[in-house]
Amino acid sequence: MNTLAVQPWPGPAPAPQDGLFAILIRTTVRSPDAQRDAARRQIRLAAREALAAVLRRPIADVSITSMPGAPPRILLAGPESLIGCSFSHDGDYALAAFNLQGPIGADLMHVQDIPDWQAVARDYLGPAVTAALLAAPDRPHAFTQAWTQREAALKCHAQQISEWQSDLPGQSISLALPVAGLLGHIHIGDRSA
Repeated sequence: MNTLAVQPWPGPAPAPQDGLFAILIRTTVRSPDAQRDAARRQIRLAAREALAAVLRRPIADVSITSMPGAPPRILLAGPESLIGCSFSHDGDYALAAFNLQGPIGADLMHVQDIPDWQAVARDYLGPAVTAALLAAPDRPHAFTQAWTQREAALKCHAQQISEWQSDLPGQSISLALPVAGLLGHIHIGDRSA
């Protein structure tokens, strides 16, 4: 799979593809100071609703816990499950992505022209990506694609952003998002490892 379609939520129960699905919500924000906390609460509730619909379980059976520096964990009626989930926020949008078979990382971002893109790419995306971005006809779009791909991989492996070290194992999948100018990726662990 090269691309995963993201479903706007609320809506019908998502249909997982190879055990993967993702939802996107538009957050309702009352003040800029509370935006991130409100988006977190809203996407976590939407994620519980969507996962309950996919699993055909009551929403009360689905909970999401997290600790700083660790990926969120899905609990089903108490016990921890192997279902992976990841969240991302940008502006008025929040994404929840799920892998019914294991770890997942997700990232989304509006396309934007980063003034110091070359230094950021060199430091965080590596030499091959930096060289490709130099030749890209639409550099802001290409940079956003590369950035979300890297962030999703880091989240999948429970790593924080750091200077470039190497590619991470697994598979990156582009997201087909229903909002113009919003790009994203998911990354799933290498199933052969």
